Amino acid sequence: MNSREAQLKAFDRLLTIMDELREQCPWDRKQTMESLRHLTIEETYELGDAILDKDLEEVRKELGDLLLHLVFYAKIGSESEDFDIADVANGICDKLIDRHPHIYGDVKVTDEAEVKKNWENLKLKEGKKSVLEGVPRSLPAVVKASRIQEKVAGVGFDWEKPEQVFEKLQEELGELQHEINTANKDKMEAEFGDVMFSMINYARFLGINPENALERTNKKFINRFQYLEEKAKEQNKALKDMSLAEMDVFWNEAKLK
Repeated sequence: MNSREAQLKAFDRLLTIMDELREQCPWDRKQTMESLRHLTIEETYELGDAILDKDLEEVRKELGDLLLHLVFYAKIGSESEDFDIADVANGICDKLIDRHPHIYGDVKVTDEAEVKKNWENLKLKEGKKSVLEGVPRSLPAVVKASRIQEKVAGVGFDWEKPEQVFEKLQEELGELQHEINTANKDKMEAEFGDVMFSMINYARFLGINPENALERTNKKFINRFQYLEEKAKEQNKALKDMSLAEMDVFWNEAKLK
């Protein structure tokens, strides 16, 4: 591992390269915060993939890509004299110190849950009108639901036991079934959303990240389906020409791998 001095030197090197690229490269010179936004989102998802795959070498590379984006935004901010990388770093340092009075002050906490609760209360004292203000509108729905539930739980709006959440889930499933029976698509969609919200809430009580759980299932399905495709190809068959019974044979083989 590199020393603190080496780490700072590497960061200074990145800042220097960013200055040079912004001045000399036609593509880098043309970029704006708006043009970089979708690329940053893509890089974030690529980092997420690497983390789920437990590919630490890829995590290192993707962190570098994200770090470049952070430096890029700060460089653009400095050109308009709104902020620079020092303002960004000092801003997060000040926030961390303010929101950790149990480390930098005289507040006592007993566990992680108490830290989270204090965190949300401190946000309100900073001027936020709602604990939900910090939930980005553009978050994917599953992630957004998780963040909403975590934030309201941080100020005490929560169930007491997992059993209560499971009962709520069963209640929502019953309401969904009722709307399915009435064939009202709009109400079916609303109740389906309630079921998913309850499932995500239940996952939180079980200590499961629902986004990770669903992506794990996605990857499992992809691997099994691609195995099915390979086996069909070996027999010179097209999947559309195979019966479900034939496909099930290969699907069950894939489950054993």
